[in-house]
Amino acid sequence: MGRNRVEGDKRVKRRSIFLFFVSLLICTFLSFNPNFQQMVKAPDQYLSKEAIQLNGVWPKLIKVEKVSSNHIITVSSGMTNSLRSEKLEVSYKLFGIFPLKSGEVEVMKPMKLIPGGQSIGVTLQTKGVLVVGQAPVVDKTGRKVFPAKDAGIEVGDILLKINNQEVRTDQEVSNAIHVAGQQEGNVNVVYKHQGQILERIIKPIFCTETSRYRLGLFVRDEAAGVGTLSFLDPVSKQYGALGHVITDVDTNQKIEVSNGKIIASTIYAIEKGKRGHPGEKIGSFVTNSVFTGTIEKNTMTGIFGTMSGQIVNPYYKEAIPVGWESEVKVGPAKIYTVIQGEKIEEFEVNIDRVMHNRTDSKNMIVRVTDPRLLEVTGGIIQGMSGSPIIQDGKIIGAVTHVFVNDSQRGYGVFIQNMINESSQLVKNRAA
Repeated sequence: MGRNRVEGDKRVKRRSIFLFFVSLLICTFLSFNPNFQQMVKAPDQYLSKEAIQLNGVWPKLIKVEKVSSNHIITVSSGMTNSLRSEKLEVSYKLFGIFPLKSGEVEVMKPMKLIPGGQSIGVTLQTKGVLVVGQAPVVDKTGRKVFPAKDAGIEVGDILLKINNQEVRTDQEVSNAIHVAGQQEGNVNVVYKHQGQILERIIKPIFCTETSRYRLGLFVRDEAAGVGTLSFLDPVSKQYGALGHVITDVDTNQKIEVSNGKIIASTIYAIEKGKRGHPGEKIGSFVTNSVFTGTIEKNTMTGIFGTMSGQIVNPYYKEAIPVGWESEVKVGPAKIYTVIQGEKIEEFEVNIDRVMHNRTDSKNMIVRVTDPRLLEVTGGIIQGMSGSPIIQDGKIIGAVTHVFVNDSQRGYGVFIQNMINESSQLVKNRAA
């Protein structure tokens, strides 16, 4: 009896050791599963229902338990009501017994957008008037002075009021300063500096070269350029474009938008990109544009507003599903952009790297692999920003930046991040 008991204990012990090593081996291999890796890294990110499930042989070994913990309805300022999510408590258990990972995730319900690709002309007017440079004012004695600079106004500051009157154009600034110099000798300037509203009393100087009173500033009230439309919401007609913030060319500061619009543009030449010198689309605005859009937001992940008119992508006549961050993977994809006239074309790219948990516009590294696009443009060029990226039939993001020293590669932004910024999402949690 004692011998049988000892042998039985040995068998139990060997079985336990065997199960331990099998479990260890499974956990080691599981660590290479992209779905599970993503769950471990970012348990609170947006996921599709498919992303929660493991693939391959893993469902036979790992049991996934889902418990609804909080239903969320995400309401946007205009985006379609289909943008809804649900909080789930997810637990992964080996053989349905041994806990491996658990946490709360936000599962997004399906959402569809129409991919863009159209070349767009962008014009916008700033809130206030942007200081883009400083220049000396030559007074009556021939001395060069900098009245505004000496008062503390710097390049990148935004002029809001001159003598209690709001200013919106460079001409309004110039006239207000000249009148104040003639009538009062001093000018009261309210301006925005690094997020703070400041006020200064400055003495304008009579400029002998222009015969006007001046403060010694170069200012600008608008900006214009060419980019690419990223997506259109077929229900609300809200659009997203560019994939990155619009900054002033001289100050590199974000432009605070007062008013603006997008219209169709046509591309008539390409400056090919090369090492150390990004290429560029050269285009012009279309006078009788078939579509127009307002510019309501200028954010880190692009410009957003409401579209009217006809928007057609020849490759996608209807809206396609959104691919959330958890669904983006290294591998082949396609981008849609214009390189001649107004014709949208499809080109092959590869997602070389995915950088999760970044909330800016640099979420993935995109490499152009299409021979024709490489021949014509050298890869990614200026004006291509906003070109939608499609992977596995889903819109996952948009092209944003080119690598200066490698025009074949650039950054892409997650479509998820663009949606978040475009919609001013307000989450109403229901018990």
